[in-house]
Amino acid sequence: MGNTVLYMSMSLDGFIAGPNVTDENGLGDGGERLHEWLFPSEGGVNTRIVDEFMSTGAVIAGRGTFEPAEGWNGDHHNGVPIWVLSRHPRPDWARGMSAVHYTIDIEEAFRDARSAAGAQDVLVHGAATAQRAIAADLLDEIEIHLIPVLLGDGRRLFEQLGTQHRELDRLAVRTGEGGVTHLRYRFLSRSAR
Repeated sequence: MGNTVLYMSMSLDGFIAGPNVTDENGLGDGGERLHEWLFPSEGGVNTRIVDEFMSTGAVIAGRGTFEPAEGWNGDHHNGVPIWVLSRHPRPDWARGMSAVHYTIDIEEAFRDARSAAGAQDVLVHGAATAQRAIAADLLDEIEIHLIPVLLGDGRRLFEQLGTQHRELDRLAVRTGEGGVTHLRYRFLSRSAR
């Protein structure tokens, strides 16, 4: 079985979105800078990283990530199933998206996504989803795409985690084009699933 892996672009000061996030401004002011590396003009490290997360077997995202992205038109990549964590019902515009599953239950989402992905990893998106998954001990690995910019304000990735100490093992540090550094970690102590 594959791993559940959070892939997130983050500013050097810990933000995954700039200030003034709205439905129309999903990445906040200046937040698009965090994702410029995703569109490399030619091969290299950044291209390999994109290829890695685009070869995952399922996706888990929060509503705040899924809906501003217009649900990726129902296909994040290769038709893999998508689980959306939400307390709200599926919006009308997403009703025809057969690969999309809305649920409030994070454990159900992770269990079903892992099952659907088989031997492939599950791509996890979103700060709130990450925070909930870490608190529930459901996340296996974290890959941070560290961008050399200070946003100064916005949405932080690692808020709301409580005071529990969590150790991680560094798996990889890769230097990408445009100054981005890709950092991959695995949680060391795992509770029984």
